[in-house]
Amino acid sequence: MPLTPTERDRLLLFTAAELARTRHTRGLRLNVPEATALIADTVCEAARDGLRLAAALERGRSVLGPDDVLPGVTDVVTEIQVEAVFEDGTRLAVITDPFGPPEPHPSDAAPGGVIPGSEVIAAPEPAVRLTVRNTASVPISVTSHFHFFEANPRLEFDRAAAYGMRLAAPAGSSTRFDAGRTAEAGLVAMGGARVAVGFAGLVDGPLDAPGAKEAALLKAAACGYLGAVDALTSTESSTEGSTP
Repeated sequence: MPLTPTERDRLLLFTAAELARTRHTRGLRLNVPEATALIADTVCEAARDGLRLAAALERGRSVLGPDDVLPGVTDVVTEIQVEAVFEDGTRLAVITDPFGPPEPHPSDAAPGGVIPGSEVIAAPEPAVRLTVRNTASVPISVTSHFHFFEANPRLEFDRAAAYGMRLAAPAGSSTRFDAGRTAEAGLVAMGGARVAVGFAGLVDGPLDAPGAKEAALLKAAACGYLGAVDALTSTESSTEGSTP
């Protein structure tokens, strides 16, 4: 049976995880490769079961504790990364604290110790609200600090109004747009130096440079981004209307 390199890697991970499960069932404490394989495979299977990213990560963290692994493993394995196939596509799952939250250290309560805050960081108040329609046949997720103007081409919304904006959501979170559905998205201006590099490659430079927005709209329209053509037409009409 011909297999792609990705499929072979997945089977290798599953085989290592099955060995780890067998040894764990026998009461043996796992080493680094065994623990890593078992946790990564658990996340992949959770994604296959239809769980969202956050729930899959939580399932991965719950499979093993510090007492289930050999001494020193928790010091070596502080983060596990694995590509998992979710309902909305393949995503990189990063499992931090793979053996559960670290136990509080006695020095944490000493003078000068670091005490984590319990304050919940609220989402910023949206400066712009747009109607977004997902024309794709699968759900599409957009992360909090992604340049929304460059979000998936199958999302239909006012691209011009989204230029230089990101989702009004806490850092690290994402917003899901279900297939064939319409939803409202709140946006805020991107901060910092306002330089957009990467993303979909429509800007790759300072957002507020002269002509940057118009050039990005032209590139988006040429690449088939929904909402870009309408934004260009509207811009050209406004320009013509203001000509003496």
